[in-house]
Amino acid sequence: MHIISTLQIAIRAMRANKVRTGLTVLGMVIGIASVIIVFSAGEGINSLILGEVESFGGADIIETEIKVPSSKKGSGAEVQSGVNLVSGVQVTTLTLDDMEDINKLPNIKQSYAGIMGQEQASYGNELRKTLLFGTTANFIDIDQSEIDYGRFFTDAEDRSLSQVVVLGYKIKEKLFGGSDPIGKSIKIRKTKFRVIGVLKERGAIMTFDFDDFAYVPIRTLQKRVMGIDHVLFMMHQVADTDLMDETIEQMQILLRENHDIAPPEGPIDWLGSPQDDFRVVSMSQSMEVMDTVTGAITLLLLAIVAISLVVGGVGILNIMYVVVTERTAEIGLRKAVGARYRDIMLQFLIEAVLVTIAGGIIGIIFGAGISFLISWGANSYGLDWQFSIPAKAFVVALGFSAFFGIAFGVYPARRAARMEPVEALRNE
Repeated sequence: MHIISTLQIAIRAMRANKVRTGLTVLGMVIGIASVIIVFSAGEGINSLILGEVESFGGADIIETEIKVPSSKKGSGAEVQSGVNLVSGVQVTTLTLDDMEDINKLPNIKQSYAGIMGQEQASYGNELRKTLLFGTTANFIDIDQSEIDYGRFFTDAEDRSLSQVVVLGYKIKEKLFGGSDPIGKSIKIRKTKFRVIGVLKERGAIMTFDFDDFAYVPIRTLQKRVMGIDHVLFMMHQVADTDLMDETIEQMQILLRENHDIAPPEGPIDWLGSPQDDFRVVSMSQSMEVMDTVTGAITLLLLAIVAISLVVGGVGILNIMYVVVTERTAEIGLRKAVGARYRDIMLQFLIEAVLVTIAGGIIGIIFGAGISFLISWGANSYGLDWQFSIPAKAFVVALGFSAFFGIAFGVYPARRAARMEPVEALRNE
């Protein structure tokens, strides 16, 4: 039988049982839509996270941050360090002296250090809780923050413990409303700080709303407010990105010498030695890690989605089995007039594949629509969520559709094709 004729017979059979066909298609629609949503969400989350990591600096940035030393190795040490820091363990060995030593390395262009605290800030009758970001003068040259009006503080003001402050967009609005704050003073823990600048609106990045920060000289915050002499992290800009790995190694050696940490035995990866009380990582490495994490999450979700596809496939198997039973007389009659084994086999396989392909196409449209709504909702919430569906999502979706159509349609098709004409007509 010609393939076109077989296809026409399959389509007529599907039209004759619209409700049953529709219910069978629905199972595949849900599964395939889930595949599209998972791929699109994976792309959205990945672009969101990478965008936020990049907002701290480009490919020429190296970050140094505190880490709790561990007896474990590899990722186990990282997990243990994270748990200890969340539990309140403090690491006070990273200092501004370390930053100044690192700045002497040949490939380091400039750096800034940072600490954070939370205090009440007041002006007149307005009292607001704000996050304090203590940093050095080079912050404004390395970070992507921009001055709206006024200016940022200088290195001389930092070293002289000047009581000056640069306000984020939101905290300025909360304390001063529409009035100009430049030259006016706010109180932070009973200490007056003169406002010298306001930053442009930036938004939230990784749960931190930088528009709600008050930026003060790091030494002023250390000595006059928090009573400490350590920092939480440092950002370094390199002159030559081709020497990034070599520069990171030089920084690790220098910091181990400064902190009296024994050199590690044998080769180590980018995580450093478990005994280190610091971590040195480039922005490129951070983005690679984030990309790996989001990729793993996407695969995990796809594994879960595969269950719904299997359920849909079992539905196809059941429906096609019922179809074969109901159309026994038709099968017997067709075989009696000359239909061969492969003709009957092909007919029912085409029906199964058409059902799954139809479910796949509708599922793709449905999944793309839901993905767009997710992207729209995330952007309405203030997240930079890009609506994107990778080409591989369509390949996987249609591939799964065809695979399940064939895999779960073979048995009913073979059962139909193996019927003897006389027995099929007698059963009717």
